[in-house]
Amino acid sequence: MKKGIHPAYKTIEVVMTDGSVFKTRSCFKSDRLVLEIDSKSHPFFTGKQMLVDTAGRVERFNKRMEKTKAVRTAKDTSK
Repeated sequence: MKKGIHPAYKTIEVVMTDGSVFKTRSCFKSDRLVLEIDSKSHPFFTGKQMLVDTAGRVERFNKRMEKTKAVRTAKDTSK
């Protein structure tokens, strides 16, 4: 193998969201990797998915639908 072109492959410590720690080998730059989300806390794996309505998207959609219905009924009555 050529020297100087491969990343440093070393043992690091991975800290899960619940505080459990395990060691693995990686090319990660630091000696410690702290996870923000993992399989123990991610909603997909825990089954606790929640629908988050960000910035009133549902309300905006409903408002647009009402406008569309109003335009359609106005067209139907004008015929």
